Amino acid sequence: MVKKIITYPQPLSLEFGVNVRKFDDELFALLEDMKDTIKANDLDGLAAFQIGNYFNVVVVKDENGEFLELINPRIIRHTDKTQEEESTAYFPGLSAKVPRYNEISVVYQDREGKDKTLVAKGKLARVIQRKIDYTFGGNFLSKLSKEERERFEQKLGGNMDVAIGGACPTTFVRDKFMFIANLITAVMIINFIASFFVSAETKELLWHYQLYASFGVVGFDILYFLYGLYEGHKYKQCTSCQVGNFIGTVAISFAKLTVIMLLSYYFM
Repeated sequence: MVKKIITYPQPLSLEFGVNVRKFDDELFALLEDMKDTIKANDLDGLAAFQIGNYFNVVVVKDENGEFLELINPRIIRHTDKTQEEESTAYFPGLSAKVPRYNEISVVYQDREGKDKTLVAKGKLARVIQRKIDYTFGGNFLSKLSKEERERFEQKLGGNMDVAIGGACPTTFVRDKFMFIANLITAVMIINFIASFFVSAETKELLWHYQLYASFGVVGFDILYFLYGLYEGHKYKQCTSCQVGNFIGTVAISFAKLTVIMLLSYYFM
């Protein structure tokens, strides 16, 4: 059944898409409705949010025009950032220059609930990113530069606050600090293992490296927490920006560091 697509100025939801837990007839009907709506409107893809459904579901057309059903999709890797003109059904007849990644890796589930991975490039990668934006309650406006946003606002000629909707970004700056902390932790683990195969003199040098590296992990954990607080204030509507999430992430990082340092102390 063809569904009505939500368009501006009707505001989008500020909530995250609800992950699908039951792979049943209700989900299958939603997938078919999304496909019918894509065909009827000659679209490249559609998120369930765009037809008023809160499930975290995306359907897109691949390079061959075949439908891809992405249930509970998450982008786990991206590379090669580019900026191209982009349009979306939420703003009929309008477009903007949007920065996106030219290659992404996505994890998702199929209609049978089986875990899947997908590496998408070019146009398909951009479409998937645009649709996943909707599962976070947003649209491409959250990606625009200040200058491009001002130009788009002139085209829009309406209430920009409604269009933006206070959407949550799909990536956060704070995660870069935690990525570095995890990278240093991984190197420390390799360093610990290597200590069993070197001389006593070299082992002592490795121990000193562990000490300095541990300071680095602590430093980046602190930066993660502080920047997380800033982003939590900036994106108050995002459940992923709650202080409890930051504390839990830092606690896990500290726990891993403690285990590594104790092992290093007694065995290096």
